[in-house]
Amino acid sequence: MAYRKTLAGLVAATMLAGSTTVSFAATEIQWWHAFTGRLGDLLNEQVEKFNASQSDYVVVASHKGNYSEALNAGIAAFRAGEQPHILQVFEVGTATMMGAKGAIKPVYELMAETGKEFDQSAYLAAVAGYYTTTDGQMLSLPYNSSTPVLYVNRDALEAAGIDPNTDLTTWEKVGEVLDKLKASGSTCPLTTAWQSWVHLETLSAYHDVPFATKENGFGGVDTELTFNGPVQVAHIEAMGQWAKDGKFIYAGRRNESGAQFRAGECALFTESSAGYAGVKSEAKFAFDIRPLPYWDAVEAAPVNTIIGGASLWVMSGHEPEEYAGVAEFLNFLSSADIQAKWHQDTGYLPITMAAYEQTKASGFYDANPGTDIAVIQMTGKAPTANSKGVRLGNFDQIRGIIDEELEAVWAGDKSAKEALDNAVERGNQLLRRFEQANR
Repeated sequence: MAYRKTLAGLVAATMLAGSTTVSFAATEIQWWHAFTGRLGDLLNEQVEKFNASQSDYVVVASHKGNYSEALNAGIAAFRAGEQPHILQVFEVGTATMMGAKGAIKPVYELMAETGKEFDQSAYLAAVAGYYTTTDGQMLSLPYNSSTPVLYVNRDALEAAGIDPNTDLTTWEKVGEVLDKLKASGSTCPLTTAWQSWVHLETLSAYHDVPFATKENGFGGVDTELTFNGPVQVAHIEAMGQWAKDGKFIYAGRRNESGAQFRAGECALFTESSAGYAGVKSEAKFAFDIRPLPYWDAVEAAPVNTIIGGASLWVMSGHEPEEYAGVAEFLNFLSSADIQAKWHQDTGYLPITMAAYEQTKASGFYDANPGTDIAVIQMTGKAPTANSKGVRLGNFDQIRGIIDEELEAVWAGDKSAKEALDNAVERGNQLLRRFEQANR
């Protein structure tokens, strides 16, 4: 396998002026990821900084398509015996990676075997808990963890005669503002990215209702979907009506709508906190980052939002000296300086308390209001069984089903109840297949 060959073992000897000069090449570490654009540039900056900081290892970062494509590429490469050392996998693929025990080397094992310093308690509990076993052993390294927030185009509100500081903490209040925006002639009062993550998965956690049984899959693979409950149906029904009235504009399943918001076409935008990097660099208008709205009518709300983004999985089948380099690189990515800069540049959560405290002490949150909202939403309250995240097998495919059913609601072809009932029934079939394959 090409990637198993360590360059450190290759000695290049050159005869110069009667003497022999021997040089050793660095050990190569392959990292496959899903980032492009501004995030890809920032990732490459980290790689360059690590490579320049020492001479034993060279990390080679390779873009492998979007999150789904990168996961599929990693699985295919493992089957072919050509897997990278590190694979970036979105949170939706976590259960799949946990089930692929022969393909992965858990991070806690990697650190123990290489003798590298590793303190799991240093990581934000709300983030690290998603990627750990029930007994607290970290399986993958949190890298880019985000949570949904509300972006506000202040100029668009002002143009509609709305106070740009108006209260948008609840969906009830958002509905009133959407009415005013539409009446003023706005062609895009509200749009969203990642509709399943924001408007079903996070909605459920934020309102302390289950998305699935067995603590949303954390308690076992014999889980069933339950996101067709009264709270979820009411929310999707409201959004379906907003879509019918031209107050909610749907642009795509991932973050296609981001381009519309960044261009100033939309007033309100529910998106990942990591959308901050793009909005900050492209928006020509004044904008706010606000907390994700909740339904005031739901007594339990708000609890906490859940993470999105991805973690780094170490693949099995490599040499010990290569794993030493992988461990060193993962520690580099977790360092306070690197994480603080990553958090400030991108809007992703700082994965360690040290990075959060360093950012706070620097005055960054004071100078950039709203950039701490993601951390506050995630850590302000202790997670419940319903709000610590969703960890299901075949979840990428289940999200595809949810997207399809939600699109039928936005088009006016199905009621919210009918669509969510269908999504649950179809999704449960995929869960049963995953359960049978992982008994």
